[in-house]
Amino acid sequence: MVRRRRLRLGEGVEINMAPLIDMVFILLIFFLVTTSFVKEAGVEVERPTAATARPKRGNVMVAVTAEGRIFIERREVDIRSIRPLMERYLAENPEVAVVVVADRRTPTGLLIQVLDQCRLAGVKDVSIAAMKPKGG
Repeated sequence: MVRRRRLRLGEGVEINMAPLIDMVFILLIFFLVTTSFVKEAGVEVERPTAATARPKRGNVMVAVTAEGRIFIERREVDIRSIRPLMERYLAENPEVAVVVVADRRTPTGLLIQVLDQCRLAGVKDVSIAAMKPKGG
């Protein structure tokens, strides 16, 4: 025979929410830790294509628009401030890599100046982002 416990008047059933909240926080922390964050340049540029293009993740993204505007880590900067910024990034991480994402209509002279400023700052790994041609 199964005995059932009778609820007395005024006595209610309560659900303990603490374990549920703990579990949600644990899942949230798990997903935040395991998610890989992709760095973007911060502006939309139309990259040129290159048959030898390879995927590469850089530590610092430098974007150059067709209008000649320069962005580093989503902040617009002047050409003269690239070198000090790169020197600061090198001080934080001596193995820093720079990827220059330039629009295909970017003036070549400006692109060379950006690359030159990065190299003058001491960055050894400087590359230019390109896309593989479709179908190739």
